[in-house]
Amino acid sequence: MKKIVVTGGNGFIGSNLVNFLLNKKYFVINIDKNKYSKGSFLLRNKKPTNYKFYNLDINSKKIFNIFSRFKPDAIFNLAAETHVDRSIETPKDFIDSNILGTFNILEQLRKYKKKYNKNLRLIHISTDEVYGDLKNNERSNEFSSYRPSSPYSASKASADHLIKSYVRTYKLDAVISNCCNNFGPGQFPEKLIPTLIYNIITNKPLPIYGKGKNSREWIYVEDHCNGLFIIYRKGKIGESYNIGTNNNVNNLNLTKILLKIVKNNNFKIEKKVKIKFVKDRPGHDFRYALNSKKIRKELNWRPKMNFESGLKETFNWYLNNFEFFSSFSKRKFFKRIGLIK
Repeated sequence: MKKIVVTGGNGFIGSNLVNFLLNKKYFVINIDKNKYSKGSFLLRNKKPTNYKFYNLDINSKKIFNIFSRFKPDAIFNLAAETHVDRSIETPKDFIDSNILGTFNILEQLRKYKKKYNKNLRLIHISTDEVYGDLKNNERSNEFSSYRPSSPYSASKASADHLIKSYVRTYKLDAVISNCCNNFGPGQFPEKLIPTLIYNIITNKPLPIYGKGKNSREWIYVEDHCNGLFIIYRKGKIGESYNIGTNNNVNNLNLTKILLKIVKNNNFKIEKKVKIKFVKDRPGHDFRYALNSKKIRKELNWRPKMNFESGLKETFNWYLNNFEFFSSFSKRKFFKRIGLIK
């Protein structure tokens, strides 16, 4: 049985990837410092025998001991601070995790290669936000310039550059994925879609930044996991791969689509559930969009879930697992953050 290390395996994408790999009969070693959760909600009723969890920060040198003990086939690095609003409020956390944490993983991989004369494959999960703000009809490809706008995207861009340098200088085996906005089961309540769903279920207004015209490309998390798996299996050393759907929706239209899906699902929407425009985020990028022709052509990846079907699946998951929200601090996750005072 092949072994895979997943850092950040209790996070949203990480926990879905852990489930994905377990279902494919890999032995999964999950490294997570549990900053925001007490464990993977998606694994709460499961006791897989092909799974091991370590409560550990990716800045720890002990990661090398885990690599040495299990000798994994690959490492998926998803350990990161990810919320843009939070990066505006506490940028140091993003430097520590996203840059210095990635640096430590690279150093431990370099140490492993020197000791065992073998490379471990690193699949580093990045973001479309590194490419920065785009005009209508523009799409970023893997050769587009990096123009990050927030402490979050700048920290992810820095990590990407570090990895590229270690591939060239130290001949490490690493690939990078840059993905669009994910949604699906188990996403933390500070993000847009779970916030909207929580407010619909609990009879609260639906907060939309600015005028709601900011546009994002959306992918169902399981499609992303499948893309990461294909990159692990077929991706070329040192290459980057954009993972996208070509499906851009602005925040206002997304909210309207979700409300329509909920109504068609025979869920009663109360009068207080109305769109409420709120003060915009400082430096809010207008549009992200990816050109993902490379992964489609070279690795034969395609998304399977369409946007509206994915939204319906997501709403039903939260409705049937509402206790998920209670596992987080309401003060921490439901309070508006990221406004410069």
